[in-house]
Amino acid sequence: MTRFHPDLHASARFIPRFTWSPTLVRTMNFLARVRGVPRPPRAPGLVIEDVQLPATATGPALRVRVYRPALRTEPVPAMLWMHGGGFLFGTPEFDEVGNIETARELGILIAAVDYRLAPRHPFPAPLDDCYAALAWLHANADNLNVLPGRLAVGGSSAGAGLAAGLALMARDRGLPLAFQLLLYPMLDDRTVLRTDLRDDDLRLWDTASNRYGWSAYLGKPPGSADVSPYAAPARCAHLAGLPPAWMGVGTYDLFHDEDLDYARRLTEAGVPCEVQVVEAAYHGFDAVSRAVAVSRAFRASYVAALGRALRGAP
Repeated sequence: MTRFHPDLHASARFIPRFTWSPTLVRTMNFLARVRGVPRPPRAPGLVIEDVQLPATATGPALRVRVYRPALRTEPVPAMLWMHGGGFLFGTPEFDEVGNIETARELGILIAAVDYRLAPRHPFPAPLDDCYAALAWLHANADNLNVLPGRLAVGGSSAGAGLAAGLALMARDRGLPLAFQLLLYPMLDDRTVLRTDLRDDDLRLWDTASNRYGWSAYLGKPPGSADVSPYAAPARCAHLAGLPPAWMGVGTYDLFHDEDLDYARRLTEAGVPCEVQVVEAAYHGFDAVSRAVAVSRAFRASYVAALGRALRGAP
């Protein structure tokens, strides 16, 4: 345990070592269906509501949970947020506490999309849902009191991988974006092929979970020759023209190497990319241990970067 960051010793010790299996994922998703969609909470200064987007040619009706400033009369920036869960599980409410804090702190609208999940809905279904939500934000900017030129995409883990893929798709389809916020993103299916990775220092997401997550999302073996760069953004050969990015990852995160390589390639392509590497931190540490100093500093860094990108320093 002394290998982990001092603030994370306790949580690293008590997090069970496990792999996300098909049975475990089915159980998680069954419980989520039984629980149903939780009612939007009350949050001073915000209006929180679920919006149902109509079905499109590429997908069914889609739920988006919107967090917007209650008293702003002028248009505000916005961010489309994608939750994590390895492409396999999760809901927008996973990140509700953080989305409430960020929307309130920066005075922005945040829309969290309830995208379809693998393996029942492999690529491109989840990304199609995210693009539909982004297109809805653009098309309804006036009704939502949003600045269409100040839209960001963001997410954590697999959600950050979707955000990166969405940024590529938006660039290629001519939909403007101002920023991409990438928390320990899941970017490269080819990491599954590495034989030098060990699970000893990994928490929440190990090598076997990664193989299952990518296999379910791609609908084919990870590392296949014909994987779309929209599915695995690290596969994209040309990164120029993307919006500026902030990327954060811990040194004990399975995605550490693929993330830093992507950040390096963004910079080489002329895309500003601020990088925060947290020494001896495991995957998702900030969500597990929100109150400790290292997690608070991590959050403060990306909220400040988001604020600078969308409306000036908070």
